[in-house]
Amino acid sequence: MTPSKPYVVRAIYDWIVDNNCTPHVLIDAATDGVVVPEDYVTEGQIVLNVSPTAVVSLDLGNEAVSFSGRFGGKPLDVLLPLDSILGIYARENGQGMIFDDELDGPPPSPDPDPIAPGSAKKPPLKLVK
Repeated sequence: MTPSKPYVVRAIYDWIVDNNCTPHVLIDAATDGVVVPEDYVTEGQIVLNVSPTAVVSLDLGNEAVSFSGRFGGKPLDVLLPLDSILGIYARENGQGMIFDDELDGPPPSPDPDPIAPGSAKKPPLKLVK
């Protein structure tokens, strides 16, 4: 299957914008292929405002996020490979998602002791009213 991360990034971006909030992305600036303004990198990370009013030509692609922006009055074409995106959230309330490195990793190993008919082990069920 194709990785889910680009779809999740696009969905959360749309959700934040639809709720009149400002989407920010947290980036690992040390990831290969990242193009960001180095003067704004702190401890290997940078937070970027990717709202429609802050950037031009935003492309939330399947391999990378790219856009043009101005930093200190200087234009820069920014490139954020999907692996570099650590999270996306709304500036106003912090709601969004921080990504786990294993989001698109291999599926977990099957339980070596699966629930079998007549087994004493019961599945974890929750009563929903």
